[in-house]
Amino acid sequence: MDSIDKLLAELQTEYKQVQPQQQSKSATAKSFIPSSPKSASFMDNILAEVKADFAEEDAVIELKKQQELEQERIRQEQLKAKQLEGLKIQAKEWLAKVDPLSSEGLWFERFAESYPSKLEAAIEYLRSNE
Repeated sequence: MDSIDKLLAELQTEYKQVQPQQQSKSATAKSFIPSSPKSASFMDNILAEVKADFAEEDAVIELKKQQELEQERIRQEQLKAKQLEGLKIQAKEWLAKVDPLSSEGLWFERFAESYPSKLEAAIEYLRSNE
């Protein structure tokens, strides 16, 4: 939006510079040029339309970016869910294979005490060993 505002300011500055030159022309030439208030109003309307068009384009671009970010977030969540399912399968297999009386099994029993379930503890254990 800053670039639009700068462009509008430049156009207004140029318009104000051209306006005194038009006033210095002869009286007959002035009769063919629309009066300044009408001309200024017309220019203001055009500038307002241009600004509105740019604002609308910016809004569309921003909405598109937000939609893309939301789609990426959903894709990432789906990927994490898929990875978690894979880890659950691995954890179940690991739990079935681990000997509870081995040093690893005894260590795991102690490790799992701080988790709501052995499956969650096994998932965390496998994650940390990846």
